[in-house]
Amino acid sequence: MSEHEIIFPSKGNFIYADCQKPPLGDGEVRGRTLTSLVSPGTELAWATGEDFPVHPGYAAVFEVEECGKDVTDIEIGSRLFCMGPHRSFQQVDRRFTLPVPEGLAAETAVIARLIGVSMTTLMTTKARPGDRVIISGAGPVGYLAAHIFKLSGYEVSVVEPDATRRGQIEASGISSTFADMPTEDQDFLGKVALVVDCSGHEKAVLSGCRIVCQHGEVVLIGVPWKRHTELYAHDILNAVFNNFVLLRSGWEWEYPLLAKGFKWAELLEGYNNSPHSIFTGFAKALKWLSEDRIPLRGLVRQLSPVDPAAVYGALLERRMTEPFLVFEWPNS
Repeated sequence: MSEHEIIFPSKGNFIYADCQKPPLGDGEVRGRTLTSLVSPGTELAWATGEDFPVHPGYAAVFEVEECGKDVTDIEIGSRLFCMGPHRSFQQVDRRFTLPVPEGLAAETAVIARLIGVSMTTLMTTKARPGDRVIISGAGPVGYLAAHIFKLSGYEVSVVEPDATRRGQIEASGISSTFADMPTEDQDFLGKVALVVDCSGHEKAVLSGCRIVCQHGEVVLIGVPWKRHTELYAHDILNAVFNNFVLLRSGWEWEYPLLAKGFKWAELLEGYNNSPHSIFTGFAKALKWLSEDRIPLRGLVRQLSPVDPAAVYGALLERRMTEPFLVFEWPNS
């Protein structure tokens, strides 16, 4: 059977190309891809960047067909989640996979990867359940961030200037929404413990620094791909200094991929003793998705990978309104 992958060979070019399976490692699993997740912001940035070729992809769910000789705890036919590319097969170290819960559709399970982007902030913030949190930006990452903070007991509001996205978040059950940061609203000013910026927009960051309470946090999750305004750095510095703001990166890799405790016999291999990890976050996300605790009805578009130019062209022209896009890979 021939294998295929999506490649960006040069700026603005998207092709569906043949590819080959490499030898299977002793600790690896391999199988046919059921679905792979599109991360629009990241992938379009890659497509318009300078470093090519790009083999894009953010996450995948696949059905196991082969296991390396050291893999004894995974059955053929199992469905696994991984951080894999847009390719007709996945081949990955079994340590970096998670079982997909029974009954959870592959096109839903793969969204766990995007939940993981803001999961690190949820695990590291000093804000506590019951505190007021504002999510700035209701794209794919912001939409999910709003829901995982709501699930965790926070009082969540969302700021999103785009009316379509704002309508989607309202329809999902989060009624406190704004087109702009409510810095003049006395119910919010100085009463917000955490602003999670998922927009990458400097005006949103400045407004977040102005609205949080003293010693409140503003966490930068959205990538500042480009400059949007003529704001000076002084504007943000002034707000941070005078409001005692903790302004920090929302780097999702702050935790290790896997938690590893101390063992004398494995001392030279290192340990981190972390109570959390990227993959414990993914596991939580898969559980919440399997329990239908994050509303996704009507928000996931399934696409064919065969004509990637059409898909990414539509993304560049903003002709897709659904926040979650997944490729459904043919069984051939």
